[in-house]
Amino acid sequence: MEEQPKKKVGFNIIKNDPTEGHGGYGTGVLTLDNISPIIIDVDAGEAEVDIGAMHARSVVEKGIKFLKTKEEVPNAKPYWLVWVTIEATQNGPHYAGVTACEMMVDRSIRRGYKSLPEHVNRMDKSLKRHIIVEEMDDKSKRVLADFLKHHDAGMWERSSAKLKESLTV
Repeated sequence: MEEQPKKKVGFNIIKNDPTEGHGGYGTGVLTLDNISPIIIDVDAGEAEVDIGAMHARSVVEKGIKFLKTKEEVPNAKPYWLVWVTIEATQNGPHYAGVTACEMMVDRSIRRGYKSLPEHVNRMDKSLKRHIIVEEMDDKSKRVLADFLKHHDAGMWERSSAKLKESLTV
């Protein structure tokens, strides 16, 4: 009998519908299926989902060498990387975890600042349904709130009062 090659097991980062399933094996397990990175361009007042940020490969991060201190990039443009976790409930999906991390990029010198440990910890906190946005400036909070509302008004309505209060300026 010929031996079959072993299947490789890896993360399934993107699925068609992460809220669908039978509720059996794996229920209650933290998964990356329901988390999305949103990049906020502070100066432009714009937000967009950039799945590349899952692996530090967003459009903003590509080609940038990140340094340890903000002072090393004095002319950097400010960004926020926001981890948004969606949770499905009987009432419908809602924004369950929302955490923000600072990022600064000076494209002219291909240098930037971010704290990788903070980015990883905030992603974990979002997966664990925390709301951490207090460090964000008011303009960016408005941009994020508008983005989440326009993406899916129902998910926004079903989200916690804490999230709504945290993004109200």
